[in-house]
Parts: sequence; structure tokens; C-alpha cells
Amino acid sequence: MRIGITCYPTYGGSGVVATELGIELAALGHEIHFISYSQPFRLSGRDDGIFYHEVPVSNYPLFEFPPYDLALASHMAEVANYYALDLLHVHYAIPHSVSALLARQMLAERGQRLPFVTTLHGTDITLVGLDHSYLPITRYAIQQSNGVTSISNYLRDKTIGDFDVTRPIETIPNFVNCDVYAPIEDATKKGKECVRRHFAASDERILMHLSNFRPVKRVTDVVKVFALVARKLPAQLVLVGDGPDRSQAEWLAHDLGIHHRVHFLGKQDRVNELLPLADLFLLPSALESFGLAALEAMACKVPSIATRVGGVPELIDDGVTGLLFDVGDVEAMAAGALNLLSDSERFNTMRETARKTAKGRYCAKKVVPQYVRYYEKMLEERN
Repeated sequence: MRIGITCYPTYGGSGVVATELGIELAALGHEIHFISYSQPFRLSGRDDGIFYHEVPVSNYPLFEFPPYDLALASHMAEVANYYALDLLHVHYAIPHSVSALLARQMLAERGQRLPFVTTLHGTDITLVGLDHSYLPITRYAIQQSNGVTSISNYLRDKTIGDFDVTRPIETIPNFVNCDVYAPIEDATKKGKECVRRHFAASDERILMHLSNFRPVKRVTDVVKVFALVARKLPAQLVLVGDGPDRSQAEWLAHDLGIHHRVHFLGKQDRVNELLPLADLFLLPSALESFGLAALEAMACKVPSIATRVGGVPELIDDGVTGLLFDVGDVEAMAAGALNLLSDSERFNTMRETARKTAKGRYCAKKVVPQYVRYYEKMLEERN
């Protein structure tokens, strides 16, 4: 198949999933065309069968805000026509599904048919889409999509309830490449210790957090949890990513007197090389529709201390592959982390179970074929 994929190319879960999906589909022999305003950050540009098309946006003085959605629709239609795309797969409803709808209508006037699949990722539904300015157009674009998928049952049910959607939505969970995201095995433990020494001494634990540092991620809670853990246990905190709350987290680390034990790494391309260094992953979010970073950690044998929100309980089995707590309960999170780290038998069992769950349910080899079957179903319905 020739598939067009549109996503936000920035540091975030939807862009990661869309890019990784394109890479996996190309590895299966499909031809993938990314259509966006910049190249997705996880796309190397060296993958066979993958092409990138930048969307040009004119900035006329008449426009207070450049009309990206219209430029995107026009470029989608152009790429689809020139490369004979079979379908479009857009990630994040606003504005991508609206642009895909316009592109489909433009091509229909030429006698060409181009179905599109919309994948809902989270804040496009729980935050942006529920804004009264966008709710009607979001609902319409979802209803008009040829196919709609959701990354969790929680998000599927919320979309149907909040938007009064009558069309079926299929849950296809996020996935991880279990060969790329993997623990560092015994044969390379010496190398692991070498890398760990950049962040921690041999007797110290490493706690890690990965996100885009938006308020919903509650990165200051990460710092607070770590501060409580560090009072009782030699440990270091590694923070991967960047965003609006980074400065607040940096100041808090200084105020709590732990800044010398907190490492702000900024955005990193090869997080698969960092996650295996961690002992615990911290995800104290106010809301997560899935929790992709926690899944990537699980694949590396790293259990999570997370919040019992959204789709997280679908991913993390409380007490089995991680520990779940109420939002904002940093004392309980810290106590849970300390108890787990002090019980080596329970900790090692949880590490093994986390990896086994990631491989058994969420490995790319199991999930990506679900998308392929869904595409084929859309194309059969088109004919």
C-alpha cells in the first residue's frame, strides 16, 4: 500500500507513534509518505520506503495566523494525486482530520477516491476538541472519517460520550519496538555501568521521567517524589525532554536542595539508550490517554510509579507491572517507590513482568498488523 501519514512532528506521544508506525510499515514493504510542516523528530531520513513532504505555508500580511490547515489539505491532495496514495492516516484530530476531509473532497471532484483514517491520541479529545470553538468541527471530522481508531478503551469511550459520536471506533493500542527498547543484558552490563556513571554512582538508584514538560505531566510532582525518595535512599533523577514547566522544575529542585542530584537532559533522540539505565520510571500525570513513555520503560524492564488516570490502568497492572496512585499524592508515590526498591525480590519480579507484558501485548510485531488489517478493511469498503 501507499500510505500518507500526517502528525505533529514535535516532541510528543502522537508524533512518536505516527513516526514509529510509518517506520514499521515501511519495514513491511509499504510505501510511506509523511506530510507535515517539518520532518518528524524520530525520522532519520535514511529509511527505505519512507518519503517526507514539507507543507509550505504562505505568510501573507492579510493573515494574522498562517492558514496551515488549508495548506495541509492542499498538499495532501497534491501528494495523493502525484504518488497515487491508497489512503491517508492522520494522527490527532485537530486540524489533521479536517484537512484530510478537505483533501478527500478535492480529489473526489476529479473522480479520485482517497479514504482517510483518524487516530485519536488524547488531548485532541480531552482538551482541544472539547473547547467550544472546536467541538462541532472535531465531531464532524470524526464522523466523516472513513475509519477511526483510538489508543485506549478509555479514550474511545470518552470520545463517544463527550462528542456524541455514533460511528464505530476501534481501539488499537500504542506499541513499542521490543528489539529497540530492551534491557541491557548481562553481556553488556559493563558497558551499562560505564554509561550509568554519567548520572549515578554504583550504589545509587536512578529514577527517570520522559515527557514534553506540559502542565498535564506534573513534572514538579516528579521532583517532589524524588526529593522524598532521596532523603532515604542514595539516588539520582534523570529528566528527559523539555517544555513550558522545565524552568519551574529547575527552580523547585534548587529550592529543595537537590539540584546537584537532578539531571535535565533536554530533548533526546535515542531515549531507548537512556531508559534501560533507570530503576524506576515516574509518570505522575494529571491525565494520560495511554502512557507511551511508561510502555517504553516497561519494555526496558523498568517499572513505573504512575497515576491511576485515563488509560494508564489499561497499560499498568497495579502491583504487577508498576504501582498506581492518586494524582498529586507525592507522599504515597515516594513511599511506594521506596518500598519497591527495598524489596529486591518483588522489584525483580516486577521488572521481568513489565518486559513480558510489553512483549506479549504491545510489541510492534503484534500491533502494527492490526493497523494493516484496518487499512485493508477501509480499502475494501471503498471498493
